[in-house]
Amino acid sequence: MNLLIIALSTLVALEFFFIMYLETFATKSSRTAKTFSMSKDDLANKKINTLLKNQGVYNGLIGVGILYLLIFTQNYNGTLLAIMFYIILVALYGSFSSGNKAIFFKQGSLAVIVAVLLLIQMMM
Repeated sequence: MNLLIIALSTLVALEFFFIMYLETFATKSSRTAKTFSMSKDDLANKKINTLLKNQGVYNGLIGVGILYLLIFTQNYNGTLLAIMFYIILVALYGSFSSGNKAIFFKQGSLAVIVAVLLLIQMMM
């Protein structure tokens, strides 16, 4: 089960690196506009562009934190579980605040699976 947790956690980290890419490096792209349901004109707005880039840094650091735990720590279960709960809460907030329920499934599904696996592993 530990290998499955590591593999899925790595996918969560990669997902957050992709979000970081969209928000920080491809801020004005069609893909970013489609992903965040915004127009290219909205993305051209300097204030929105700056906010997205700032948010992208946070998302990238979540990915770094997950990989750091998996690579450099021996007992990462508790901290990894806390990060997965954080991701789940943020996905729920984004889903409800935007009215787009798909956000939870896109951003939170893997984190839910990892959290459940971690809880099962911790109970064993």
